[in-house]
Amino acid sequence: MSETIQAAATQNVATGSDVKGSLIQTQVGRVVSDKMNKTVTVLVERRVKHPLYGKVVTRSKKYHAHDENNEFKEGDLVEIEACRKLAKTKAWRVKRLIEKAKVI
Repeated sequence: MSETIQAAATQNVATGSDVKGSLIQTQVGRVVSDKMNKTVTVLVERRVKHPLYGKVVTRSKKYHAHDENNEFKEGDLVEIEACRKLAKTKAWRVKRLIEKAKVI
């Protein structure tokens, strides 16, 4: 009996099936400012239903995110992830670029 349990445990470790997913919080938003050095401001919008009236309203929040190489520009759609505090107002890091800004 113990051999089958041990075999199943080693199979789970080998395939990684026991890991449900990442616990790191992520958000998707648009870069609205890249004027700071190694920092971008990301606007995250979410649509929620009003608790009393039932109308769908847009809630938005701005986050300062760390951009190590100053590679993300205004208008880019990016994914940010929570990390340790890097500055007084900066506790997010840009994880990846989803969509490049369209040049008009």
